[in-house]
Amino acid sequence: MTTKGADVASTVPSVSTAAVLKQSIDMPQNAQKVEELNFNEFAGRSITVEDLINGTQNMGFQATSIGEAVRIINEMRAWRCPETGGKTTIFLGYTSNLISSGLRGVFRYLVEHKHVSAVVTTAGGIEEDLIKCIGDTYIGSFNATGASLREQGVNRIGNLLVPNNNYCAFEDWVVPILDKMLEEQEASKGTEDEINWTPSKVIHRLGKEINDERSVCYWAYKNDIPIFCPALMDGSFGDMTYFHTFKSSPLQLKIDIVEDIRRINRLGVSAKRAGMIILGGGVVKHHIANACLMRNGAESAVYINTNQEFDGSDAGASIDEAVFVEATACFPMIVAATFAKPDDGAE
Repeated sequence: MTTKGADVASTVPSVSTAAVLKQSIDMPQNAQKVEELNFNEFAGRSITVEDLINGTQNMGFQATSIGEAVRIINEMRAWRCPETGGKTTIFLGYTSNLISSGLRGVFRYLVEHKHVSAVVTTAGGIEEDLIKCIGDTYIGSFNATGASLREQGVNRIGNLLVPNNNYCAFEDWVVPILDKMLEEQEASKGTEDEINWTPSKVIHRLGKEINDERSVCYWAYKNDIPIFCPALMDGSFGDMTYFHTFKSSPLQLKIDIVEDIRRINRLGVSAKRAGMIILGGGVVKHHIANACLMRNGAESAVYINTNQEFDGSDAGASIDEAVFVEATACFPMIVAATFAKPDDGAE
């Protein structure tokens, strides 16, 4: 014989069974199962980047997004226009902090081998590329004290350290070039070949003058790939041009941003197929997206950043192809599995 209390305890509440043991719907036949990376499959040989990407694309979380980014970029590379045989017009965008890091070499590779059609970056994305040809950047610490570094004449970019002497050397290098550009501007006035400097033309000239194969700007000059920087004045180069106005007064170096917006938008409008690869946000992301908007959007895009949507930021505005991971951690692998290997006839 049982007590009333025991009877109650032995009966599972129906509300609980309904909640916990709720029956699932049948998963679609084409539903992708989570797959595990099995290093035993590579026993006796070295694992390649392609092995790793292929092995992680169905792991879930951002590993899957990285695999999807590789697929999309390889699709960009392989496409050919049925009528002309032309390729995808690929816009590459990145923020200046990434040039300060060792990722600069990856960007240089893409421009050196003509894997991209145009680049958009910030002022620092130009300056730091040129400055690294003049002086070295060093590994430091995220926790380095700003006041102490300032006393030592050292600048911090994340966990990177840049001696202030590098910027002083940059001024010594760039001011004579500004002098020459102003001279050419004034001498050409009223002629058929009147010079109208734009940010992309200035960057083209600086790439020529640096004459250093480590530089992204140099290879953009060599391969005639435009680098757009609508915010060119927002950095050390802006400081140098500011100081130059006092030296050159009453003459002034003129830099036309309107001609450049026409140039990048024409690239977008004339593209048979457009692809965007954008690391970071702000001006680089919006400038590329806006150029593609002139043709009603791009056919494919990969965004790589660490921002989120909740603050309304441009970087955080997401699309299906977004990869939310710090770029230095993933972009070298993505390039190794795409542009750095021949595939599907892509060059």
